[in-house]
Amino acid sequence: MSKLSRTHTVLLILFLVLVWGINWPMSKFALTYMPPVLFSGTRTLLGGLLLLIVAIPRLGRLRFRETWPIYIVSAVVNVILYYGLQTIGLNYLPSGLFSAIVFLQPVLVGLFSWLWLGEQMNVVKLIGLILGFAGVGVISSGGMSGPISVPGVLLALGSALSWALGTIFVKKTGPRVDPIWLVTLQLIFGGLLMTAVGSGVEKWSDVSWQPAFVASLLFISIFVIAIGWLVFYKLIDSGEASKVASYTFLIPMVAILTGTLFLNEPFTLSLLAGLVLIVISIYCVNRNPAAANKIRMSVGLSKKSSP
Repeated sequence: MSKLSRTHTVLLILFLVLVWGINWPMSKFALTYMPPVLFSGTRTLLGGLLLLIVAIPRLGRLRFRETWPIYIVSAVVNVILYYGLQTIGLNYLPSGLFSAIVFLQPVLVGLFSWLWLGEQMNVVKLIGLILGFAGVGVISSGGMSGPISVPGVLLALGSALSWALGTIFVKKTGPRVDPIWLVTLQLIFGGLLMTAVGSGVEKWSDVSWQPAFVASLLFISIFVIAIGWLVFYKLIDSGEASKVASYTFLIPMVAILTGTLFLNEPFTLSLLAGLVLIVISIYCVNRNPAAANKIRMSVGLSKKSSP
């Protein structure tokens, strides 16, 4: 993948944060019409099949015999484990608490990128990652009043860990595969398995195919699942994984703001405090120490040269 300009990077991050943030309240709405496992499988499978239209003209870049393990591993960690554990875990924990734990992912990506990808780690960056997770926790504190379930916490941690490992895996192996085929096949493989499991443990007769639900399912499948994963991998490939992942801290903020506007959920002081922590977090993670040192050195030289 080619490197992105600063403007393109900002636009793609803005798109990703918005659609992935809107995804939470839209999914909550959609789950009133469709059982959870079937919903997880259907939305990912539909997203993969839609992308197949774009991928087929690039068939020569597939090289499936050489690269099939990459597609399988990516499907397992980024789709089956991430969405599967997430769907099951929401039955054990309040959504706010579960979301806060899942968005430990950027912190894990920051640590794994330092350990396995050789990305720089410093005190300010580490503090920023921790502050971002704290901000998500403060924002989601309203959901922490419910019962605490050990299996639920473990499932949320598993979801965060699988997403983080999947991000690092794609960053490391992405140059060896075509990005369109990577997203397409991981969605199809993962969606097929989850749909099969859902068909066995849930009933298709329980699905209510109302127009509003169909519209939500299509929006999630196209923009959140298919295009969203493409944009995420494009950003990961074009920049430091930990820096890109830091912006995912904004996703719960968008989800809660959307809930405030459209689902009449309250705007609280904890939300405001969380937003402040998130803004500080993103600044710390994306702060360029080298540039700051150059500025300090140039200021120091100008002072020395002044009469």
